[in-house]
Amino acid sequence: MKRIISLFSALLLCTSITGCTRRDGNVDTDGDGKTDGSKTVLKVAALESAYGDEAWRNICDNFEKINKDVDIELTIDKNIEDVIGSKMKAKDYPDVVCLATGRPAGLTETMIKESAIEDISDITGKVIPGEKVTVGDKLLDGFLGTTGTNPYSDGKTYLAPIFYSPCGLFYNAGLFKEKGWKVPETWDEMWELGNTAKAEGIYLFTYPTAGYMDSLMYALLAQSGGVDFYNKCMNYNEGIWDTAEAKSAFETAAKLLSYTEPTTVANANNENYLKNQQLILDNKALFMPNGTWVSDEMKDAKRAEGFEWGFMALPAGASGTRYSYNYFEQVWIPKGAKNKDIAKDFIAYLYSDEAAAEFAKVGAVQPIKGMADKLEGDKRLYYGIYDKGAKPVMGQFAATEPVEGVSINSALFDTVNSVVSRDKTTEEWRNRVKEASDKLRKALK
Repeated sequence: MKRIISLFSALLLCTSITGCTRRDGNVDTDGDGKTDGSKTVLKVAALESAYGDEAWRNICDNFEKINKDVDIELTIDKNIEDVIGSKMKAKDYPDVVCLATGRPAGLTETMIKESAIEDISDITGKVIPGEKVTVGDKLLDGFLGTTGTNPYSDGKTYLAPIFYSPCGLFYNAGLFKEKGWKVPETWDEMWELGNTAKAEGIYLFTYPTAGYMDSLMYALLAQSGGVDFYNKCMNYNEGIWDTAEAKSAFETAAKLLSYTEPTTVANANNENYLKNQQLILDNKALFMPNGTWVSDEMKDAKRAEGFEWGFMALPAGASGTRYSYNYFEQVWIPKGAKNKDIAKDFIAYLYSDEAAAEFAKVGAVQPIKGMADKLEGDKRLYYGIYDKGAKPVMGQFAATEPVEGVSINSALFDTVNSVVSRDKTTEEWRNRVKEASDKLRKALK
């Protein structure tokens, strides 16, 4: 479940060992970033997750073959924040950190607040080691210029997007084939389908927990006003929640919620969320917001005869553009790192065909053009969504100093349950978000 594993922490390809791994026995004895043999020691720190260590080891070996004057020191741990956090307090910084925002410990957010992350805007112009193209040539469109890569909205890049996972609406494609129903491409078609399905005892919508409404609401905001409008929302711009675009997003979401399967709210918690996901497999609800992990999560669940996963971006609104929210991991360089230039080379290498192939073997996908064509089965369906015309929307609310009793995520997502149960109106929902946004704007760095 995404809310348990915290965003994409399960997508980081890190090793299952703890601590440092030397590749040839050379050691940086005096802390100058060099081994006794005068090779540069590149310190790479990453969060341990479920994918094992082979991909990272192979990538580090291959990078050292290209850069024979470099030795890589890996630091991998399930509690990587504790391991490198204490060292950084003593001014012992890694050169490359693979650690996303959204983690409970919040180390990346702390580094952002302290302006302690290096500007890596020039990385898109770097030629990828071992290739003749630049990082910018290979990156999928839309993956830069968001609050996830530029937390200060100053036109610069501080965090590089690495492994990604599109989100959208999941459904039983087999049911649509059986019924002869057209998958809706616009919201008007969605409402028409909702009425048709209701006549047959099937509800249009469900959601695992209210937290899963994040990907839907983020995409709706972008759909209502474009990516620039979305970024203004994420940065708490004054008056943004009173705009016609914001009101439109809330009204569309509220109308969709009015079609919610009745047992959803009771089961929308960490203990019973699978029951809501099961509604799709049992043909009791048509659509749910989720991410690419859901098919693996439900692989052993019973399902209706002829069940087949379907996946789509949000239906188009007045603009005609369809959006899919996208979670991604981030790689960054601390300002205190000793070997920043080589660190940038290493990050650039992560976008190489060679590195991408290693990552793909263990199920992680880089935001690289053409990667979706190399995937198979459900993964090709999910990751090909941007090849079918959908636009990506990325980034989350900007980090602020804590404000007691205020959570923009709680206001925007948790209130969904109250809207479905009719304890709160759409206007009360939007006003709660507006109040939280106004307080957090004052706490921005």
